[in-house]
Parts: sequence; structure tokens; C-alpha cells
Amino acid sequence: MRAFLDSIGYAHWILSVLLLLPLAGVVLVLLAPKEWARWLTLVVAIAEFVLALGLWITFDPDNGGMQFTATLTWLPELGISYRIGLDGLSLFMVLLATAMMPLLVWGSWFAIDQKVRGYYALLLALKTGMIGVFVSLDLFLFYCFWELLLIPMYFLIGTWGSSNRLYAATKFVVYTFAGSILMLVAVITMVTIVARGTGETSFAYDHLVRHSDLLAPYAPWLFSAFALAFAVKVPIFPFHTWLPDAHVEAPTAGSVDLAVILLKMGTYGFLRFAIPFFPAFALSRGVAAVFVALAVIGIVYAALVSMVQPDLKKLIAYSSVSHLGFVMLGIWGGTVASVQGAIIVMIAHGISTGALFFLVGMLYERRHTRLLADYGGLARVAPKLATAFVITAFASIGLPGLNGFIGEFLVLLGSFGRFPVAVGIATSVVVFSAAYLLVAVQRVFFNPITKPENLELHDATPRELAVLVPLIAAMLWMGLYPQPILRRTEAAARRYVETVRPYLPAATTAASTEAR
Repeated sequence: MRAFLDSIGYAHWILSVLLLLPLAGVVLVLLAPKEWARWLTLVVAIAEFVLALGLWITFDPDNGGMQFTATLTWLPELGISYRIGLDGLSLFMVLLATAMMPLLVWGSWFAIDQKVRGYYALLLALKTGMIGVFVSLDLFLFYCFWELLLIPMYFLIGTWGSSNRLYAATKFVVYTFAGSILMLVAVITMVTIVARGTGETSFAYDHLVRHSDLLAPYAPWLFSAFALAFAVKVPIFPFHTWLPDAHVEAPTAGSVDLAVILLKMGTYGFLRFAIPFFPAFALSRGVAAVFVALAVIGIVYAALVSMVQPDLKKLIAYSSVSHLGFVMLGIWGGTVASVQGAIIVMIAHGISTGALFFLVGMLYERRHTRLLADYGGLARVAPKLATAFVITAFASIGLPGLNGFIGEFLVLLGSFGRFPVAVGIATSVVVFSAAYLLVAVQRVFFNPITKPENLELHDATPRELAVLVPLIAAMLWMGLYPQPILRRTEAAARRYVETVRPYLPAATTAASTEAR
């Protein structure tokens, strides 16, 4: 298969096709009859996923640099070009985005019955923006894709969301746009500074990284602008307040996309841009202490808040803040193990939390409520849904043998040398995660049936099982055999660590910098 893909020049055109195919789908969906919208979107989504599978086959795990690159001159007088590529840091985000799209379409099949063409067109447009963020190697192009995501997500929440959808959609846009506009100012400033020092105006990522020493005098201000944009998107405490509202009010597909991809854009931004551009400042003792403290506060705070949530969807939304705190801890851990762990937590969180939001959506379609108090005893009437929920909850908790364990273990192992106290606190929070999810499972599925309406619920349909089974299979595969993922992320993680290692505080132990 690899020989065939090489013979057709797959590596040269695949990323551009993955970006353009959803946009072509948007046009088809908007022009086609309403009854064709679902099927056209599903066909485009499956085609996108099948084409993306070649990335897994042809990706060179020993190459820590950019692969599948393509460059096209766009605005040469401004130093702007169409530059794209990916490495081990972004490979799985692209694969996850393309793999989730058919499930989103299938999962929304009967839930969306109004303005169907607009809904599916926005889903496709959102996919182009997501993939674009992870493959852009020109900062102007990156910013365009970063902002493009706001438009479809705003309308998905504001049009097909719940009762408080306009408030949630507006809050989402205001929060993310406020941080993003400062990042744009920082990008322009960076390009200007480097142009003065080199005589060349360019938004190219590699050009700016290569001359990042010129940015050192301005690092506190420039890093702060980037960090704010990414911190809001993660979201890091205390910039997280938009997330529960957006998750709760969004339709199921919107919640899944938020959990699977959009939140990872923030953590990816720190790995790809904020730290490599300003490593001396970002990894200094004071800055590292601030971000690690915020990560740990987010882990603890969100876990405690989740324990008292009466709304099942909001409980899962707050759990995302807690899980992504582990990613931030791994990024600042500065070891190959911690960085690989951060990437795997990003992947695992997307799969398990995406599955949880799918399951909540399925329950909501049956009972039209998300309150834990309205459920009870569903395992008797819907054993397949109960089984899927229990497995997914255990995966989210981090049970060994499922996808949530290996990433958090690597983060804790790789970060212990630098931040032993933070790692100790974060480790203890796993108990809280078990508490809020297992209590939710008990109340929804295993408590006595006190509501007559729950006796009438039907079990998972074949369509719903087609959504859940692949996700559960991925949880088991990652938990039992993570080696293929570790193999494909190691070179990029090692290259990142070698880049930032000279800027780590001198007290960093050899054991921590070499942790595996």
C-alpha cells in the first residue's frame, strides 16, 4: 500500500485535499436537496477519513521534522505563503479530526431535523478549520484557520443549541476572539522584529523559529499574547468559564467537536508556537511555576466542581478542564516522556470524552433531560448503553488497560523530576475523577427506577452502536497496545525536548530530562 501511495505522489497533495474536500462538501450540501444533505455529508466524511488513513501508513516515525509539506506563494510582498505540513505532534490531531467526522454525521442523523443543510455545511466547514490549524506552517495561514473556527461553531451553538444557546455562543466567541486578536498583534510584531534583524519579511514558521533569538528582548509581552490566546482555548483556569456553557448548550456534535479537537488547539499552540518561539522566557522558573500552578489548580478545582454537578453534560464538561490540566503539566515537564504523555492524553481525552458526549446526547434524545436526578436504573432497560457508558467512564478515569491510563502515567512520570509536589497533587486527584464519574454511573444506570418514564426507554440502536463501538475499540487498543502511537510521536517529542532543553533551569535533573 505504501508503494502505491508513493507512486501517486500522496505525500505532496494529501494535506491540501484534506483541507479542500470539506469545503467542496459545503458547496454540494448547500446546493443539493434537503433530503440529500445527510448522505452527501456522510460520503464526504468517509472519503476524508479513508484518504487520511494514508497518513498513518506513509508517516515516517523516525523523522522528527515536518512531513507531507507543500508550499505555494500567496502574498510574496508580505512574506505570506501557503505552507502546510505535519509531524508527530500534529499527526494524530488530524487523524482524530477525520476519524470523528463520520461518527458526528451518523450520530446527528435523527437529532437534527431543522435547517439540515446549514447544519451539515457548518460541520464540514468546521472540519477544514480544525485540520488547517494543525497543518499550517505559516503564521498568517494559521491565524486564518484559527479564526475560521469561530464562525461555524458560533452558529452551531447559537442555532441548534439548547435554551440558553445565544448566551453560550456569544460568550464562546467573545472569550476566544479577545485572546486571538492579541495573538495577531503579537504575530505582526514578531514578523516586523525579525524582518528588521534579517532583512527578510516572512510569516514562515521555520524562519521565525530559526531567528527566535531576535525576539528575546520582547519575549514577556509576545509570549503573554500567545499564551492568553492558547490558555483561553485549552481552557486553563481561570479562563475556563466559557467551556461549561458552550458544552451544555451546544448540540451533541458541537460538544463532541469541542472536546475532541477545539480544546486541543490550545495545548497544541503551546507546544508548537508559544514555547518554541520564546523558550528562555516560557521555561524560566517563574513562568513555569505559574503555568504548572494553574494546571494543578485546574485539575483539582474542576474535579471538585464535577463532583457536585446535577447536570450530566456539565459534569463531563468540567472534567475536560481537569484532564487538560495534565496536558499542560506534561508540556512544562520538559521530558520526552511528559511530552509524549501530553500528546496521548490529548488523543485519549478526545476519544473517551467524545464518547461520553455522544452517550449523553443519546440519553437526552430519549428523556429530554440531562439531570442526574431524572434517571436511575437504566441498566435494566438499556444494558448496551449502560455497558458503553461504564467502559467509557473507566477509560476517562484512567483505568489501566484503557486509553486514559498510559498518557497520564507518562505525564506524571516525566514531570516528577521537575515538579514533584505538583505531580503528587495531580496524582491524588485521580481519586476525585473516580468519585464523580462512578457516582454519575451509579445514579444514572444502577439506582432503583423511581421515574416511570425510564421504564419506557429503548436500548442502543444499530446506528448508535455504529457510533459507539469504534470509539470503545479505540479505547481498548490505546490502553492495551499504545506502542504504535508512542512510536510515531517519539521523534517529534524528542526534537521538541532537545530544542527547549538548553533553556530549562539548571536545577533540572538528568533523570527528569531523560525520562522515558
